[in-house]
Amino acid sequence: MIEEFQKLLDESEKIVFFTGAGISTESGIPDFRGPKGVWKTAQPIYFQDFIGSEEKRIESWERKFSSEGTFLSASPNIGHLKISEIMQKKKLSHLITQNVDNLHQDSGVDDSRITELHGNATYAKCLECHKKYELDSLRDNFLKNKIPPTCNDCGGLIKTATISFGQPMPEEEMRIAQEKTLTCELFVSIGTSLVVFPAAGFPQLAKEVGAKLVIINNQPTDFDHIADLVISEQIGEVFSTIN
Repeated sequence: MIEEFQKLLDESEKIVFFTGAGISTESGIPDFRGPKGVWKTAQPIYFQDFIGSEEKRIESWERKFSSEGTFLSASPNIGHLKISEIMQKKKLSHLITQNVDNLHQDSGVDDSRITELHGNATYAKCLECHKKYELDSLRDNFLKNKIPPTCNDCGGLIKTATISFGQPMPEEEMRIAQEKTLTCELFVSIGTSLVVFPAAGFPQLAKEVGAKLVIINNQPTDFDHIADLVISEQIGEVFSTIN
């Protein structure tokens, strides 16, 4: 199977890599549905609750600053690094990710070639004027006074730059992801259960327009039956043998 995957990579120029939480578990970041997954240890805070309740905003920032050590200590693993290496050779390739950990950027993939469907947890943004804030500039003040941060420019609420439950998907990122999917030759889904829509629809769309589909995941997905190749092995093991 690895040889077949290598052949598909070699024969393709317009490659879309589509990554989910599974690629980052080997860097020590828990997934969502596993035994230690985020959804097993804490109920999500919905976007509407964040907007409407100062109490929920405080809880959200407390969670952020109590758990950020996991992100700060994480480094790209062989999966991230190998994707970056392939993309440097395949200039028409693109990366769509559901992850918010910035590890693809840390592995060397340029921001211009990454579409983040669920945002990025390594910085924050004003929900009104979209001004960007580094977390270091917010942490000390919040931990000292427990007051949720607001924008220096417009007074709007500041939130980590991630897409929360109930928050609309980013229109521009979804447009780019669809465009790249419609024009790719090979679509490689990596470490995602493919159950969260609309993002999970991209592999099926790729197949519908004639692209080859590879699914790499340690658990079965609902799209395995339409894939050209399914590899049910650890991501690091798969990519450690890819050139």
